[in-house]
Amino acid sequence: MSSTAHGARARARIEVSAAIKDEARAQLAAEGAAKLSLRAVARELGMASSALYRYFPSRDDLLTALIIDAYNSLGEAAETAHQAAAGTGPIRRWTAVCEAVRTWALAHPHEYALIYGSPVPGYSAPADTIPAAARVAYVFLGIVRDAHRGPGLAKPPLPAELRPEAHRMAADLAPDLPPETVTAFVAAWAELFGLVGFEVFGQFNRVVEDREAFFRHAAERLAHAVGLVFPSG
Repeated sequence: MSSTAHGARARARIEVSAAIKDEARAQLAAEGAAKLSLRAVARELGMASSALYRYFPSRDDLLTALIIDAYNSLGEAAETAHQAAAGTGPIRRWTAVCEAVRTWALAHPHEYALIYGSPVPGYSAPADTIPAAARVAYVFLGIVRDAHRGPGLAKPPLPAELRPEAHRMAADLAPDLPPETVTAFVAAWAELFGLVGFEVFGQFNRVVEDREAFFRHAAERLAHAVGLVFPSG
């Protein structure tokens, strides 16, 4: 087969795969991830189920593709925000990335729910999802590392009983950073997505009205909690 024919087949496969994922995202919005069905996707696209299985052999394969796409989309948003804030201090870069995470989540609530909501019954994410999932964390860790090497970090307090776990986390996640910093970073990471999740899932209704200002303030507090207390570098 000629290279032209190979290229046409590759393009066709990419286009069909994209159409399948688009329809699956529509189903996520309408029914939720737990009810995602390959047969229903095939029916909506006018495809035979057997034809769809050549692209995604199982529901879990399709879920994995959607999860990787969502993580990569969020990671790209975080990286773009960080690049746009280049030349500013670590606190500004941190809050810019936090705001990008929030903006992406509000624009993609169903995809956010897929990656940070309730686990899908019967599904276990494979290792293939880890590189995409780590993109946002790497952006935040890069900001913390730059501060550590430049203007410095304020070490958060660390109780003695947590120190062994702090050293373990630091060894696993960021051995070049102080254990106190890594522990605070993990807590701030969880708090960030808790804040975003509360807004995406409606938990701030009748509680927080000016959510943008509230979130910006909370993001700055998280930056200070990690030790980013120097506004410029």
